[in-house]
Amino acid sequence: MFGDEARLWLSAASIWEMAIKSAIGRLRLDSPLEKSVPFLSRQSVRSLPISVGHALAAAALPPHHADPFDRMLIAQAQCEDLVLVTVDPAMEAYEVRTLDASR
Repeated sequence: MFGDEARLWLSAASIWEMAIKSAIGRLRLDSPLEKSVPFLSRQSVRSLPISVGHALAAAALPPHHADPFDRMLIAQAQCEDLVLVTVDPAMEAYEVRTLDASR
C-alpha cells in the first residue's frame, strides 16, 4: 500500500488536542508531551503545522463531523494528499483516504 517513500506526519492539531485533553483530565499520558514530541521527531515523524490554507479548507468542509480538531486533520490530509490514520468511522464521510487504526 505504501512505498519506500512513506512518511509519518504528526499534525500540530493532534498535539494541541492532546495537550488540552490532558490538561482537563480527559487524557492520561505516560509521559509529558514536552518529552514525547521530541522523541517522535528523533524517530523520523515529521511535524505538520497548521497553515492558513488548512484553516480555510477546514472551514469549507461540509458539516459531517463537528469536532474541530478532526475537521482540521481532514483538511490537512486533503490539502497535503496524505492518508489519515484514524479509528473514527465518521471520517469516511469526507473525500479523504483513511487507514483504519483500530485493527
